[in-house]
Amino acid sequence: MTQSFSFNAENLKKAEGFLKKYPKGREQSALLSLLDLAQTQNGGWLCEGAMAYVADFLKIHPMRVLEVASFYSLFHLKPHGKYHIQVCTTPPCSLSGSDQLLWSCKKWLGIGVGETTADGKFSLIETQCLGACTKGPVVRINQDMYENQTQETLVEVLQTLAER
Repeated sequence: MTQSFSFNAENLKKAEGFLKKYPKGREQSALLSLLDLAQTQNGGWLCEGAMAYVADFLKIHPMRVLEVASFYSLFHLKPHGKYHIQVCTTPPCSLSGSDQLLWSCKKWLGIGVGETTADGKFSLIETQCLGACTKGPVVRINQDMYENQTQETLVEVLQTLAER
């Protein structure tokens, strides 16, 4: 069964504002903004209901929404931990040590890639470029970027977050 979703009053105003930025007939260009808005309202992930709502809102086929949502790593199609850890493993970051960061995360958290800790606090994924190739290795936790990380500095960050 699909989870029901609709924008709350505040987000509906925001969504309508996004549409006004585009010429008539080009409203689908607001898709990324609307998906981000829906994901934020839905607790950090896009359920089927949210994607169907956005498709209906833009009057586009639901498959188009799914194609976009599943392409970009900033969208999440399932719930994740309070702290969603994304380790960039593309070549520039890998050459700078991201493989060791990923190993440290798995060891410290006791989970594998694509998993969430039993307490629901942390989830871990590998991701493609986070756009900070000259400052690698890079890790993104929720909306915060952590550049030039070492195993030690990343574990310090995780310990700080675990105490919250």
